[in-house]
Amino acid sequence: MINRAIKLLQDLHDGLRRTEQVYMVLVAVVIGLLGGLCAVGFRQLIQILNRVAWHESRYTIEYLYGLPVWWKILAPATGGLIVGLITYRFAREARGHGVPEVMEAVALKGGRIRPRVVVAKMLASGVSIASGGSVGREGPIVQIGAALGSTLGQWLKVDQRRLRTLVGCGAAAGIAATFNAPVAGALFAVEIILGDFGVSQFSPIVISSVMGTVVSQYFLGDFPAFAVPAYSLVHAFELFAYAALGLLAGLAALAFTRTLYAAEDLFDKVRIYPPARTMIGGAMIGIIGVWLPQVFGVGYETINDALQGAMAWKFMLLLVVVKIFAVSITIGSGGSGGIFAPSLFIGAMLGGAVGTVVHTIWPASTAGAGAYALVGMGAVVAAGTHAPITAILIIFELTGDYKIILPLMISCITATLLATQMQTASIYTLKLLRRGIDIHKGKDVNVLQSVHVREEMRSDPVRVSPEAPLVALLSKFIEHPGSTLFVTDDDNHLLGIVTSDDIRPLMRDAASLETLVIAEDVMTAQDFPTVSPDDSLAHVMKFLGSYRGEVAVLERGRLAGVIWPEDVIRRYNTEIFKRDMARSMVSAVNGESAVVTAVEDTAVAEIPVPAQFIGKSIRDLDIRKNFGVSVLMVKQSTAGGQEKLQTTPSADYTFRQDDVMLVMGPNEELRRLKRGR
Repeated sequence: MINRAIKLLQDLHDGLRRTEQVYMVLVAVVIGLLGGLCAVGFRQLIQILNRVAWHESRYTIEYLYGLPVWWKILAPATGGLIVGLITYRFAREARGHGVPEVMEAVALKGGRIRPRVVVAKMLASGVSIASGGSVGREGPIVQIGAALGSTLGQWLKVDQRRLRTLVGCGAAAGIAATFNAPVAGALFAVEIILGDFGVSQFSPIVISSVMGTVVSQYFLGDFPAFAVPAYSLVHAFELFAYAALGLLAGLAALAFTRTLYAAEDLFDKVRIYPPARTMIGGAMIGIIGVWLPQVFGVGYETINDALQGAMAWKFMLLLVVVKIFAVSITIGSGGSGGIFAPSLFIGAMLGGAVGTVVHTIWPASTAGAGAYALVGMGAVVAAGTHAPITAILIIFELTGDYKIILPLMISCITATLLATQMQTASIYTLKLLRRGIDIHKGKDVNVLQSVHVREEMRSDPVRVSPEAPLVALLSKFIEHPGSTLFVTDDDNHLLGIVTSDDIRPLMRDAASLETLVIAEDVMTAQDFPTVSPDDSLAHVMKFLGSYRGEVAVLERGRLAGVIWPEDVIRRYNTEIFKRDMARSMVSAVNGESAVVTAVEDTAVAEIPVPAQFIGKSIRDLDIRKNFGVSVLMVKQSTAGGQEKLQTTPSADYTFRQDDVMLVMGPNEELRRLKRGR
């Protein structure tokens, strides 16, 4: 009986799956409900953790001012340590603001996101926000909802096109439930996450967004996220003030973006245990919060104060600067949380300050500071995300007042135009571009970003002394391949280079010049490229368009090696081949350790390295003999969260934490390898 019921359900599922619209609508409803429940649960989790950290489920700024100094430092520092441990040990994708990881999964991984991200992101971001981390809850909700959609899609074994749509459904449900804004949630998913307004995938996303909003309203009530004052456009010339606000918002968004990633680079240079680094970041936020507790957490209370015009303009400008640094420290040190709410915070403070000044100068012709704070929120979001439609719709749904559309459009479009002119990447896509990934093209644009010069440099550059005569230089060019000689002193310091182009004009009269011309006379002493062993080959690639010779590799000022252009091109082709092969071999893999059938009873599997393998080499484990499988490649996670592939790793390769093996062998042996015994 049970088997017959299961068979009927399976047949029903298979029948629905053959339909395009009905099946996706039903799945979208489920994802919307789950996304809404997660958004509500995430808010409840933050309140519970708030009580643990501050003894109040919803603390106020006045309450924080009254706490002891040690408490305000200890709480975010402890929270930072916990967040660091969660992300380092459980899921490194849970670091940061999460949206770029979802965009990368959609563009490059067919929408596949590990199921564990749902739990890891919820816990890590909940602890980070509740303990005082200066981040928002919208980014985590997007990643949690997207991971839910991806997990359900993988479980149902849908194709990649549908899986990407389901990821967008989860993201839309999360945003809609958070802001009580179904239209903005759907637009966020298609404008930012998917970048595609196709009707075939837009309908399920709208349905999920609506269902997420319904769940949120059922549990939390039909209330806007902010207490928004009544708005009115007092005078037509006021639009010039809103345009000026848009320009300032564009500059503020650029400053926020660049400070954020500069902080990430700075913390990445601190070579300590990652959770300790996150704890240091939390302690720094605590120190700031001793004097300005407004930077703690999401900051909605302070935003509401700005919307009501209850803050001084100088203090709001101070909060713009401090908030930018606080968010950058939190995320840069390894914290977990979104940048959407901080963008709203920065925009509200900036707009409130501008509005106060404008209203003071022209009181009869301008609206109050609260109106400018509201428009500023949308303008900074639009400039930072390069998504003006989403920003306009979110603010419109928060107010429900059509009269705000015109000032919103003026400020948001002005801010976006300025931001895109000064920086082509948004605050989301810049993180991916720094990894060598162009999300708009959907492919890697710089596969050499994670390959260091020392891996490809040759250790035998052709050296000559400054006194070497012309005949010796000609002899070097004849005896050795290449087009560049490196002039060095006795301590191996590079003085200059001699290229074949430098020598060619002298070859017509070489006999008469052989005793008159030495290397020092013809060498180029400046304006030639040099790199260090720790630079990436992507950095070398920048020179190859205008420089055709070999590139010197300097270590502590001394000539350590040379990089040949053909070596860079060969490595580029190798990396492209490796990544294409890896993607093609595991494109059908659903889940962490599922398999792709190769031949009868033999499969290719992507398996996380068992804990007992960590710290041991392939030779020590003798995997081929003991398990009967072949290791095709190893995927590593670098300190910066990037992935690096090792094709056919050597027998001396030592497995590390979070390595993933791509192995081929009999199904039974693969299952035994997964168990590690």
